[in-house]
Amino acid sequence: MPATRFPSSVLRPPGPGAVLAGLLALLLLVGAPSQALAEQAPYRWRNVAIGGGGFVTGLVFHPSEEGLLYARTDVGGAYRWEAAERHWIPLTDWIGHEDANLTGIESLALDPSDPERLYLAAGTYTHERAGNGAILRSADRGATFERSDLPFKLGGNELGRGNGERLAVDPNDGRVLLLGSRAHGLWRSADRGASWNKVDAFPALAESQAATAENTWRRQHIGVVFVAFDPDSGKAGAPTPWLYAGVSTREASLYASEDGGASWRALPGQPTGLRPNHMVRDARGDWLVSYGDEPGPDAMHDGALWRYSPADGSWTEITPAPQSTDTEGDGFGWGAVAADPRDPDTIVATTFGRFGPHDDVFRSTDGGETWQPVFPRSEFDHSAWPWTAQATPHWMADIEIDPFDPDRVWFVTGYGLWASHDMTAFERGDTVHWRFEDAGLEETVPLALVSPPQGPHLISGLGDIDGFVHDDLDRTTVQFAAPPRYSNTESLAFAGQAPQVMVRSGHLHDPRDGVVLAAYSRDGGRSWTMFAGEPPQGEGAGHIAVAADGERVIWRPRNAGHWRSDDFGKRWQRVEGLPDTVVVEADRVDAARWYGFDPASGRFYVSDGGGAGFKEAARATGEAGERARPQLRPAPGHAGLVYVAASRHGLLRWNAGRLERLPDVGDARAIGLGKPKDGSETPTLFLFGEVRGEFGLYRSDDDGRRWLRIDDDAHRFGSLRSVAGDPRLYGRVYLATGGRGILYGDPR
Repeated sequence: MPATRFPSSVLRPPGPGAVLAGLLALLLLVGAPSQALAEQAPYRWRNVAIGGGGFVTGLVFHPSEEGLLYARTDVGGAYRWEAAERHWIPLTDWIGHEDANLTGIESLALDPSDPERLYLAAGTYTHERAGNGAILRSADRGATFERSDLPFKLGGNELGRGNGERLAVDPNDGRVLLLGSRAHGLWRSADRGASWNKVDAFPALAESQAATAENTWRRQHIGVVFVAFDPDSGKAGAPTPWLYAGVSTREASLYASEDGGASWRALPGQPTGLRPNHMVRDARGDWLVSYGDEPGPDAMHDGALWRYSPADGSWTEITPAPQSTDTEGDGFGWGAVAADPRDPDTIVATTFGRFGPHDDVFRSTDGGETWQPVFPRSEFDHSAWPWTAQATPHWMADIEIDPFDPDRVWFVTGYGLWASHDMTAFERGDTVHWRFEDAGLEETVPLALVSPPQGPHLISGLGDIDGFVHDDLDRTTVQFAAPPRYSNTESLAFAGQAPQVMVRSGHLHDPRDGVVLAAYSRDGGRSWTMFAGEPPQGEGAGHIAVAADGERVIWRPRNAGHWRSDDFGKRWQRVEGLPDTVVVEADRVDAARWYGFDPASGRFYVSDGGGAGFKEAARATGEAGERARPQLRPAPGHAGLVYVAASRHGLLRWNAGRLERLPDVGDARAIGLGKPKDGSETPTLFLFGEVRGEFGLYRSDDDGRRWLRIDDDAHRFGSLRSVAGDPRLYGRVYLATGGRGILYGDPR
């Protein structure tokens, strides 16, 4: 097929003429503006300190500037390391709801000849609902970006996301970039990523079924997982002629070009039967390649390490350790390999999926002839991030040696980053010390947030790492006291008149016998007791609520209807009158009152009999929209007052037996209630949604008559899952992001 050129699109503020035309069009459409026009209210945003919690998929050092390091994540954007402060700076918080798919970073590249330039291949998913990916280009280390839309999708949170790097800059000619796609072959840019052309000569194998993989979700294209330039084959100012690319296939997978990509050939003598995931060049000009039988991270059961020497075309296996013989292990792969840029004999590599005995870093100082495991002589410092003591390094999909400090070796995990500060002590027979270098890199996915009227201001439920009681928002702590320990806490609630009583429901990635997937606390989340049992239907998690007096629970587990219990799970009774799709919450004042909302039909339900049975009380107009997840927020201190974020049904208010849609809100995705403004009894409303056609984060101090915009162009945080107002601090709001952890904001 002929090459197609796709120009970049640079987002700039509209000029005065465009602004005037837009205002005139708005006036013609809706008449004179009302008091609900959203003004800007400046806010200060900070992360609630947890420390990591999500998969850091790759690290890239700049080869010529000391301390310049970047990280990419699967759902939480990209970061730059500030070495002097030992702190990560988020670079993609400006991405808003409409572009939230770009918060998954498939690959990251730096220009070896210009430390100011940074490139991100952004796109989280390749399924039918996801948009196309984009190249985000920065000439100021990520302070600002230009965007070049791609004609295909990227998969920053799909299989093979720890492979790489798929994106690379020519070290001899910074105008030239290569990008390996998942399903559309190899692409090239000659204008610093502004436009892209497909490399038609690249083998079609990269777009075939042989370059796909499957997990429990679906079969996915993996495609071209890394590209590399041989710097010694060219000269400064001209494109490098010798190129390499790796395809995730068990067939011949490594390809080379000697003419800048005009033609390609499979490297002769290469190993087959395994998939390559990383390829790095050592100081003598050899290439080291790590392999697994699967692309990871879901599984990897076999693997190897090989050395390729272009000088004579030879291949040498340098696999550090044999396959596990432990009865708990079923084989493992090699996740990544790195070489000291100044010493080709010093190599490190990570195991992947090694359950017997555990994953490890292996180190060689003789070019791979002999290896030693590092962790048996290592100490891990958990003092700054105490919850990490309950985690074990896994999903070690990348490892790097600091090009200016061989004592600093970094590796990624499924929950953050570890870095050594004395690796060369290993050769002396001493202990290697590791620090969890995750300050500022908050990549958790919060699934539930509550701010009770007493005790800690925030309690959270999180994906993968259960949940926390946050006594100090700026210092991390340990997770919920176990047992139980869930993978995810997906729903969390407290009793309106007895807030020390809390309930939560969760999910286990690996189910265990005897673990009930709901728990209760009588001390504000300090300690937890599992329910006596689960309802006769369902698969845990779902949505759970507790009556105002703490005496009754209604739980809708996954794939089940609603069940009530008055004794924390000893006996369960089916709730009558509700479709399974209804979300249920308890009144904050009256223990007999419960509410429900069905996003599919727009029906609002009420129970005045303690939740035993519900009746339809009203119906919202309009369509909720695909995949709507409504949120009900009964108001503290106000019996019978409820706010509903009902997606395209808008923001609804139930009061005095009447359901009404508040004006100006076209799409309500999340709603939170906070302390009223001085002199008012109306709860402060925090809305994530669309107000007068503009999507963002808003606050109203007067029950929705007037909205203030509280996010800004630099702080959009992708798409938010939920928001929670603080009942004790006016203006304070907590945000549950889709991958940037928990943020909290206060008026400036």
